[in-house]
Amino acid sequence: MQGLRWLQMSEEEMNEFLGRGGTGVISFATDPDEPPVSIPVSYGYSADVKRFYYRLSFPQDSRKEELVDRPVSFVTHGKTDSGWRSIVATGHLSDTSDAPYESAEIQGMWAIQIPLVDIFERPPRETTFRYFSLDPETITGRKEAMGDS
Repeated sequence: MQGLRWLQMSEEEMNEFLGRGGTGVISFATDPDEPPVSIPVSYGYSADVKRFYYRLSFPQDSRKEELVDRPVSFVTHGKTDSGWRSIVATGHLSDTSDAPYESAEIQGMWAIQIPLVDIFERPPRETTFRYFSLDPETITGRKEAMGDS
């Protein structure tokens, strides 16, 4: 990776990379003397409303319940035919589990695709799931600069 250079991605490039969904890591803010709590997640993304969507599990021993109201950062990255890409979004989650049908949160969910990955010790039917959205306060994307240096 010596000599690797990065460029900012345009909004169009970010939308293309994010697609309708994929995987990444969401990190919840904690107390100043503690590390953030980071969790691998699947996400959906709607470019129309510029919003991320998550289906989070809440097992009985989960700490997420006390963290979902705190600031978050979300990171996704991967290699494409054009090189490496990464996107970082920050903000606060909104619980969309009980949102009205007409709301922007629910309407945006129609355009997404959250990959369902089964990585739980218990069967999914024994785990509580809730839906959240992230309307980013900040979103930045970087791409690998291709070509001769």
